[in-house]
Amino acid sequence: METKISPANTNGDAVLLKGTLRSGQSVEYPGNVVVLGDVNPGAEIIADGHIVVFGALRGVVHAGAQGDDTASITALELAPTQLRIATHITRPPDGMAENGPPHPEKALIKDGMVMIEKYVAPK
Repeated sequence: METKISPANTNGDAVLLKGTLRSGQSVEYPGNVVVLGDVNPGAEIIADGHIVVFGALRGVVHAGAQGDDTASITALELAPTQLRIATHITRPPDGMAENGPPHPEKALIKDGMVMIEKYVAPK
């Protein structure tokens, strides 16, 4: 089952998805993707730009899918089964607790490596 994105949900180079993405659902978009809800295990998001999840991110995500290593992935709870930015691929370590830290996190590329850091809102 693939989630369809209608033009009513898009705004320029971003799409806003309201609700939880469930296992088996897949979203692919040629820009930025914002999710107001959770991304469950078995769900997938592929974006050419950034991905922002206002909820728990537990599925597969790929930001910068066309090779943009300046793309980032931000979530209130960052616990994906697989995380990709451009050509970089990572997954959580074995035995990692299901509940992430009590603060939002951001994944980005620094010095050629995927780094996870506490999200700090721009001033």
